[in-house]
Amino acid sequence: MKQADQAAQTLLQVADLNQNDPLLNGSLLTFPNYGQVVMTGDLHGHRRNLERLKHYCNLGQFQARHVILHEIIHEEVEGLADLDHSCEVLLDAAQWKLDFPEQVHFIQSNHELAQLTRHDITKNGRVVTLAFEEGVREAFGDGGNQVLEAVNSYIRSLPLAGRTSNRVFLSHSLPGPRDVPDFDPSVLSRVPTDEDLCDGGPAHALVWGRYHTADALAMMREWLDVDFFVCGHQPQDTGYDVVHDQMVILASDHNHGVFLSLDLSKPATIESLTRSIRPLASIP
Repeated sequence: MKQADQAAQTLLQVADLNQNDPLLNGSLLTFPNYGQVVMTGDLHGHRRNLERLKHYCNLGQFQARHVILHEIIHEEVEGLADLDHSCEVLLDAAQWKLDFPEQVHFIQSNHELAQLTRHDITKNGRVVTLAFEEGVREAFGDGGNQVLEAVNSYIRSLPLAGRTSNRVFLSHSLPGPRDVPDFDPSVLSRVPTDEDLCDGGPAHALVWGRYHTADALAMMREWLDVDFFVCGHQPQDTGYDVVHDQMVILASDHNHGVFLSLDLSKPATIESLTRSIRPLASIP
């Protein structure tokens, strides 16, 4: 049980840090007008890419650099019988947060939210939420449920998004075109309620939307008072995509994965954003 106690304590400490992040206002992280933000796409338990991110960020040396992680859990395993070990990657990321509490940040995603609300997601013939629980119980034995409860506390603590002073909105996704007209942006100014997080709520819509149209993005730009969006959520085999010259979608969960290093001190353009994308494979 000692290993489970330690894992649960790590996650609970990170949950407390998330809720008391100095940059957090409601459920929105607001970044300063100096330094960098390293934005990632979905990670899905890709241990090597997390190690590459840590090597690149070198947070001890660059104290004005921030990094945002999301969708860490639900590993893409090769076979149906293979265990999901993404909790180990989550714990590694959590320890990174403990080591650099004011530089490492997490935001909400649909897979983490599904794990919290017990909303089944089926991928490649398996229910990934159940596979994650099985992997945790296999790793921690009798302490598995204790760790899963701490995982839920961690997920419940996650901010919804980030915003930079140079007008870039950083989130897992955005509401889909059908949900945009009814989206309540005030959810970003408060701690999300259970109703906000459930299907039909604005926090749920924020992390689940796909297939964004130019009109929907323009409406979100006006409501959120931003110029561009950098998100994950939608798979990108080549690492990233640019949508309607307003949105950059990143993927960090495979060997062609990427990240984006955003200079907070300069005006952002879609060209500067795409120039700031780097392949994770290029990092030792």
